[in-house]
Amino acid sequence: MTRAVNRTANRTSARLASIAESATLAVDAKAKALQAQAVKEGGEKVIGFGAGEPDFPTPENIVEAAARACRDPKWHKYTPAAGLPELREAIAAKTLRDSGFECKGSQVLVTNGGKHAVFTAFAALCDPGDEVICPAPYWTTYPESITLAGGVPVVVQTDEHSGFKVTVEQLDAALTPRTKALLFVSPDNPSGAVYTPDEVGAIGRWAVDNGVWVLTDEIYEHLVFGDNRFVSMPTVVPELANQCLIVNGVAKTYAMTGWRVGWLIGPPDVMKAAINFQSHSTSNVNNVAQAAALEAVSGDLSAVAMMREAFARRAVTMHRMLNEIPGVNAIVPQGAFYCYPNFSALLGKPLGPNGTVSNNTLELADAILGQAKVAFVPGEAFGTPGYARFSFAMADDDMQEGIRRIREWVVA
Repeated sequence: MTRAVNRTANRTSARLASIAESATLAVDAKAKALQAQAVKEGGEKVIGFGAGEPDFPTPENIVEAAARACRDPKWHKYTPAAGLPELREAIAAKTLRDSGFECKGSQVLVTNGGKHAVFTAFAALCDPGDEVICPAPYWTTYPESITLAGGVPVVVQTDEHSGFKVTVEQLDAALTPRTKALLFVSPDNPSGAVYTPDEVGAIGRWAVDNGVWVLTDEIYEHLVFGDNRFVSMPTVVPELANQCLIVNGVAKTYAMTGWRVGWLIGPPDVMKAAINFQSHSTSNVNNVAQAAALEAVSGDLSAVAMMREAFARRAVTMHRMLNEIPGVNAIVPQGAFYCYPNFSALLGKPLGPNGTVSNNTLELADAILGQAKVAFVPGEAFGTPGYARFSFAMADDDMQEGIRRIREWVVA
């Protein structure tokens, strides 16, 4: 007699069931839901520091390019899975212009945002059990993408004392026979750290000497402040080019987070595999968004300069105000649009008008959101408990009001 088997006991695959929700999107969604409730009930405005997107509109010339594409019937059909040929060539030209790295359009894959490019990169590189060195704090999506691709994230901790930068000595300690790749991000999300050219070069030479691939995420390349300088690792270390993948996109530079256009650049053999993968997973990226991206990367950077100036000003203000909160310590943001303060001194003690005791930054974030109506992303989401990410891609008045509320809550 055949024994009955319950084939629906595990209704979701273990692979997908293990994925954690995006903490940054979850915080932003919760803040927006509370804000909608406040508007409905006449309550206090909720201020959200969670979203990692510019608060500026997409430049008008880019929007107009999309409008023209909408009316052109040729964009109403399927286009090549790897991206519009003219956009791939324009991205190659833009990469040479902005970072000095030379590649061909055939080495470019246009993806559905930078997040998709990250996932595709690890899918192209990782076999089951391959290790990827992942410095923390890290953007929430990186470990999930590595794991989904069959890889194993090997977390290397940094803190404010090292400027949130990993060292060659730490990389040596993390290296094993299973190490396949290193994740490298500068300017960094969430810490705002920017590696110096010498630091980038040292890490690139380490990767070459040890036969380790590098995935370098350059999405914040144009958002650097003061004397800090962005450099692309394969430009500083040309011999790395054959074992390096570059992730980038239009989201942060051109205020186009919702348009969902990113790209991946790499050696021809890996890119062939990545393009084949995309041909079976998504086909082409939205044609109208690609037309908008073509206008963006082909144009000048005047709008970017305006946004960078605003971010640089806010970085100074937020850094000062956070450090005025008793027990809080934050380094000066060098790039991107985040402050990453250490909140560990606020844990384990009664705070706020209700004397709330938080044992970790998850609980602290929840208490501050519930009582002060201010949302931020706790450091647990980035692999560094005790810290918190604050985006300053927001209106100056809201930014200052939000930090004031937290200070008043702490000292109440």
